[in-house]
Amino acid sequence: MTKSLRYPWKSWLLKAVVGGAAMACCAAVATAQEAKPAGPEPEGMAWIPGGVFTMGTDDKDAHPAEQPAHKVRVNGFWIDRTEVTNAQFRKFVEATGYKTVAERPVDWDVIKKQLPPGTPKPPDEMLRPGSLVFTPPAGALPPGGLDNIGNWWSWTTGADWKHPEGPGSSIEGKDDLPVVHVSFEDASAYAKWAGKRLPTEAEWERAARGGNEKWKYGWGDSFAPAGKRMANTWQGRFPEMVEDEDGYPRIAPVKSFPPNPYGLYDTIGNVWEWCSDWYRPDAYRLDGEAALTVDPKGPKKSYDPDEPFQPKRVTRGGSFLCSSNYCTNYRPSARRGTATDSGMSHLGFRCVKDAAPAK
Repeated sequence: MTKSLRYPWKSWLLKAVVGGAAMACCAAVATAQEAKPAGPEPEGMAWIPGGVFTMGTDDKDAHPAEQPAHKVRVNGFWIDRTEVTNAQFRKFVEATGYKTVAERPVDWDVIKKQLPPGTPKPPDEMLRPGSLVFTPPAGALPPGGLDNIGNWWSWTTGADWKHPEGPGSSIEGKDDLPVVHVSFEDASAYAKWAGKRLPTEAEWERAARGGNEKWKYGWGDSFAPAGKRMANTWQGRFPEMVEDEDGYPRIAPVKSFPPNPYGLYDTIGNVWEWCSDWYRPDAYRLDGEAALTVDPKGPKKSYDPDEPFQPKRVTRGGSFLCSSNYCTNYRPSARRGTATDSGMSHLGFRCVKDAAPAK
């Protein structure tokens, strides 16, 4: 729902800096039941049976990047039941001494390659470690309205996974919240340390659909069955008005909302989740008229015409910022490209693990 930026001189920031019946609907389980591997279940993970499913959508109201609907087969795999939490990420950092991208100084020689030729170097103070923080306007939207995402995003030096709102903020007492301000590199490093990997977007969508590919949402065709909210999405008119209907005006602790039929929490809403695929808006059309795509890994390189110099990976699931008046990315088919070096207030991840080979 937003431009996928890490640094403030990209896209809009460039202009500013250098130019001016709730659970009943979840009773159905996948009809294809690939055998669950023998042996103990990996801690905190759920088994997703392999099989053929319909990926994407032909819904005329969906974004073109989600189209067309097409048949895909994936092998069975394990996936984290929740998004990776602050507590889990802290264990990784304490064990390895890892520093996230948001905690490192910005290398202008690297960043300028991702920008149009001739882009001026920003002021040195903008090259200090930091990340993009959600900062909603007070009152009516400033000029530009919903077309100017600078009205609710601010580059904040000192913002990182430990300080999600910038200097002075903390994750103390927030162990069960999803970790945010993590780049693709950060998520990949955690996954490798944990003996896992990031999901392909085909695996992610298979898991998020919960075994029913006909549902519009991850739980059925009604956004709030019987008036019950099923995911952490924006409540009110985005971004200037939030109505705290469920007790979570921003990020919610994992497991705050019902799981899907596979036992997964927050595949829809809360925070966007990294996938391993390079992003192209036309990725589904690159396979042509193939009747079945088997275990897709995505295109060989990324390309987004909106930011042609910026490498992007796929992110999925929407976030607490998704809303009916601005975006509807709280659907399993929704997808977007995010700058690989991005760190943002609503960006996290979960991991997958392949089934052990039969002995």
